[in-house]
Formats: sequence, C-alpha cells, structure tokens
Amino acid sequence: MAIAGYFAIAAVSMSLLPLIFPELRWYHVVVLYIIAPPLVFCNSYGCGLTDWSLASTYGRLVIFIIGAWAGPAHGGVVAGLVACGVMMNIVSTGADLMQDLKTGYVTQASPRSVFISQVIGTAMGCIISPSVFIIYYKAFGDLGVAGSKYPAPVASVYRSVAQVGVEGFSSLPTNCLSLCYGFFAAAMVINAVRNFAGEKWWSRYIPVPMAMAMPFYIGSYFGIDMCIGSLILFAWERINKAGAEAFAAAVASGLICGEGIWSLPSSILAIAGARSPFCLKFLYKHA
Repeated sequence: MAIAGYFAIAAVSMSLLPLIFPELRWYHVVVLYIIAPPLVFCNSYGCGLTDWSLASTYGRLVIFIIGAWAGPAHGGVVAGLVACGVMMNIVSTGADLMQDLKTGYVTQASPRSVFISQVIGTAMGCIISPSVFIIYYKAFGDLGVAGSKYPAPVASVYRSVAQVGVEGFSSLPTNCLSLCYGFFAAAMVINAVRNFAGEKWWSRYIPVPMAMAMPFYIGSYFGIDMCIGSLILFAWERINKAGAEAFAAAVASGLICGEGIWSLPSSILAIAGARSPFCLKFLYKHA
C-alpha cells in the first residue's frame, strides 16, 4: 500500500509540476522520485542517530544535478530550485516520521496512530502553509526583497547555489571564491583551537564560527538580538546560576516562539491597514 501511494504521488507530481513550472520536465520529476528512496533512508537513519536532518544538503545536491541537466538555456535555475523543493519535502518528511515514531516509542503510542497523525498533519499543512504565505504576500509587498522586514535570506542563498550549478563559478561576484576560501580556512583554524583548548579557562572566549556567520547570513538585526539575549543570560547567571541553567532554554524558546507567532497577527493588521500610533527613526546629523 505504501509503495502504491508513493507511485500515485509521483504520478501526480509528474503531471502537475511541469504545468506549474515548465522549466522542470516530467522526466526530471521521474528521476527525482527514483533517487529519493535511498536518500530518504540515509537522512532518516542519520536523523534518528543525531536528531539532525540533512534535507537541505540533499536539496542542494539536487540543485546541481537538475540545474546542470536543464542548462541555462532552458531555465536551469528555476528547474533546480523546484527540484530542490521536491527533494527536500520528500527527504524531510521521512526524517520527520522517524522522529515522530521515536517520540511515539518513548511515549508508548502505537505506530499506526503516529502515522495517521502524520498524514493528518501533512494534509493540514497543504492548506495552512499556502494560506499563511498568501497572508504574508499580501501584507508585505516587499516580501523576500533584501533589506525588507522579511528578506528571506535563505532564498538568495539557494538561488546563488542554483546559479553556480547552471552557470558555473563565473556567475559569482568578484573575489567571492577567494573570500570563501579564506573564511573557510579561518573557521577550520578557530574550530581546531577550540577543540584543543578543551576546558581551559580561556576557551570560553574563543568565538564560534557558525555563530559569527549567522548575522551575515540572516541580517544584522539578528546579531543585535543575540547580543542582548547573551547579556541578559550573562547577568542572570551572575545573579542566579542555578535558575539560569534550569530555565534559560525555556525562556529562549518562549521568546523565539512569541516573536514567530506575533508575525501572523502583524500580517493580518498590515492587510487591514492598521498603523502603529508612533514611529521611531534615527537620523544622522551632518557636520
């Protein structure tokens, strides 16, 4: 039954996706669904061991394959990005089901009920996700534009990956590869120093390259938020270290979820034409 369902979904995708995105041919979709099962197995196995899904990695791999196959003359960038979305959905769903089954095992829930819940959640997502996107799209006309409230930085990264896969390294900006090589080497050196430092007192002052990269990747506002949060946590640890260790993760999760949930009513208010009662703006004073 599962195999029949997989073939049915593949047939639907093969029929509809080329109609929505003409750059992606039906045989591209066939190849995606052929190579997907072993990738799903690898990702689910790894996610079960490490709690880390590598769906985005497999998606970027598909960008190179399908993008280069389609070529620049036939919309290879769009074809690669669509193929990436298809593969990431397939691979991530398998990993999510593995995590749900793992949770069901811990809570002694039956595998059947876990699977049915997954199906119901997926069906709800098919309605809720596009609806939320439409709300954002109507509320913010500059959605996805660099410098806007919601710049969607990951989208630009994936588009750059698709351009490299289709057009080669010549599509990158000047000195881009040199900077990548330099900072890659610097990150390796910093991580090596952190590992060799161990539990020495000065090791806590060695920066984490991934944390340093996130403000460049997402935007400067994220770095400011992280700095303020780190200062609050530092003060909390000084005042009550036991309480900070016990509740810091819960407080951080609440702040992240609260900001994420607020974005939805904010979008609805923007659609309704509501405006804030006051606005702050910092101006530079010319000498």
